[in-house]
Amino acid sequence: MSDIVAVIDFETTGLSPAHGARATEIAAVIVENGCIVDRYQSLMNAGVRIPTDIEAFTGITNAMIRQAPSADAVMEAVADFVGDYPLVAHNAAFDSKFWDAELARIGLARQQGFTCSLLLSRRIFPDAPSHRLESLIRHLHLPVSGRFHRALADAEMTAGLLGRLREEFCRQHAYPDAPFEIFEHAQKIPVRKLGAFVADARRKAR
Repeated sequence: MSDIVAVIDFETTGLSPAHGARATEIAAVIVENGCIVDRYQSLMNAGVRIPTDIEAFTGITNAMIRQAPSADAVMEAVADFVGDYPLVAHNAAFDSKFWDAELARIGLARQQGFTCSLLLSRRIFPDAPSHRLESLIRHLHLPVSGRFHRALADAEMTAGLLGRLREEFCRQHAYPDAPFEIFEHAQKIPVRKLGAFVADARRKAR
C-alpha cells in the first residue's frame, strides 16, 4: 500500500451520538506502504456514564474514564495526529458519526473521506461467514493484536485487514498498482458491477 491512510476506531457509550452517546476511547494508526508506522490511543472523559453492559463489552469502566483526559483535549490531539490523511474504519458508518460529532464539539469539521473495510470486505470476500471484524480476522487467519472492542487493538487489526483486502482485490482484478482512491469508490459498487468498474477505472488512469 503506497498511500498513507489513518485507520481509526472508537469505543463509545452507545450506538449513536444523535441519541446522546459519547466516545470513551479512540485509537488511530497511520499505515504507510502497508505497515503501521505510528499509533495514537487514549481514553476520553466526556462526562457521560458508561452503561453496565457496555463496561462488560469493552472492559472500559467508569472508574477508568474518570481519570482520563477530557474528550475535547483528546479530539484536538487525535485530529492533529491524523491530519488530512484519508480515514479508514471497520463499519465507518458508525465511527464517522462519532468522529464528526466529537470534532464538531471543538469547532472542527472533517475534510477527508472515510473508507469502510466492512463494505470492502463484502465486495472482496462476499462468501465470508460474517463481515464483522472479529469474524473476518479469524476467517482470514490474520494476527490478533489484542482484545477485540478496545480501540487500539481494533484499529491495528483493521489495518491488517485492509492490507489483506487490498492484496485480494488486486489479485482478483489483476490490478497490482491500484491507487487507494479506487477503494473509496469500490466500497459503494455492487459486487456484480465491480469488475466493470475496475476496468473503467484502469482505462481512465492510462
